[in-house]
Amino acid sequence: MKSFLSFINIDFLVKKDSIKNWRMIVYLSLLALITIYSGHSTDRKVYKVSSLKKEINILNNEFVSSRTLLMKIKMESRVTEILNEKGLVPSEYPPIKIIVKN
Repeated sequence: MKSFLSFINIDFLVKKDSIKNWRMIVYLSLLALITIYSGHSTDRKVYKVSSLKKEINILNNEFVSSRTLLMKIKMESRVTEILNEKGLVPSEYPPIKIIVKN
């Protein structure tokens, strides 16, 4: 009972040999602070990774839609349709290959 009352009165921190106890308390406090900081840092990184994944998905969807639009624009039928509006028509004869000899 006496040791329990001594613990409650915090005698172990005010006696002559209490420097060992203070060192241990400071050490454990620093470990606790480092652990808390590490946990917060990990959470911050997890949130950042999550937001970057969302941004990657958005950019990927934009890329796919742009590529699809470009493919539709480059189709021969679409090009001939646009050129017909401007008065140009496809040739009836295929192109002739020109060979240059030196």
